[in-house]
Amino acid sequence: MKNLARLAIVAALAFAPMAARADLKAIEAAAKKEGELTWYIAHYTSEGAEDLGRGFTEMTGIKVNVVRTTAQVAYQRLLQDIKNNQTICDVFSSTDVGHYVRLAAEGRFEKYIPESESKILPAFRNFDPAGFYHPTSAGLVLLTYNSSKVKAEDAPKTWTDLLDIKWKGKVSLGHPGFSGYVGTWVLTMKNLYGWSFFDKLEKNKPQIGRSINDTVTALVAGERQVAAGADGSTLFSAARGNPLAISYPTDGSVLIIAPSAIVKGTKRPNAARLFMEYLYSIEASKINAKHFGVPLRPEVPAPPGAKPLSEVKTIRPTVAEIDKGIPSVIEQWRDTFGN
Repeated sequence: MKNLARLAIVAALAFAPMAARADLKAIEAAAKKEGELTWYIAHYTSEGAEDLGRGFTEMTGIKVNVVRTTAQVAYQRLLQDIKNNQTICDVFSSTDVGHYVRLAAEGRFEKYIPESESKILPAFRNFDPAGFYHPTSAGLVLLTYNSSKVKAEDAPKTWTDLLDIKWKGKVSLGHPGFSGYVGTWVLTMKNLYGWSFFDKLEKNKPQIGRSINDTVTALVAGERQVAAGADGSTLFSAARGNPLAISYPTDGSVLIIAPSAIVKGTKRPNAARLFMEYLYSIEASKINAKHFGVPLRPEVPAPPGAKPLSEVKTIRPTVAEIDKGIPSVIEQWRDTFGN
């Protein structure tokens, strides 16, 4: 199994220069001596994160301590570690790109460019030209609904459809103060329609959870009928037999590009580097697609029920807009929704 594990990761680099392959082999040997790593992760559902961590362990024998929270909680946890001069987290994976801009500016990340970056879809390459953080997950915020209560023809088709009075008391949302997905969605809606969008949405009395994945729970329970939800967690739940469906809004699904980075000062730098290589592997993309995420490797098809990204109209703020805008919209959100 261990020999197969090494071959599985190194196989992706078959056409890389010999020196790169030798470097990766040395990293793997050193990583095995380190034995484990801790991963602060907000990209996936808890099941998806655990599955990815388990996949790496099975391939390499290196234990992954998965600490899955919402993006803002993961960020605050890391800031607390830094304040206490502790290095607990080895790889940090948030859905709020602004976290990376601020932490990189403070010198909190180790520069590392995975050799396998050249193998992922072109849209996700060279995300940070300085090489401190790299996209390792992608997903969409789109319209979701309970298909046993809402017919496909009656489901919302645009984001502004959520403002219709017929959805009063029937909308589920996450919270931008906890979820990077939700923060990016809120900022995108503000850019498209102004804050008046949320003033109007508030009149429909939406149920507000924390994680964007809380919308899945609300829809399955029948507590709400429609939501601004995530494609992956919604389709994953639907595949398990729950009455859920997605609708790609004609005014654009919000594309979330979520990076990972190695925390500077880690005592397990080689395990962290090998893990970054793994997150770009075909094996990791297959696990991601299994949990209905957008696979980063072109060899892996879109999951059942999802359109290939190339067929979806997507919108997203710039990295600079996310960095400056999300803290601002969190405060506006609290003023409007009172939480």
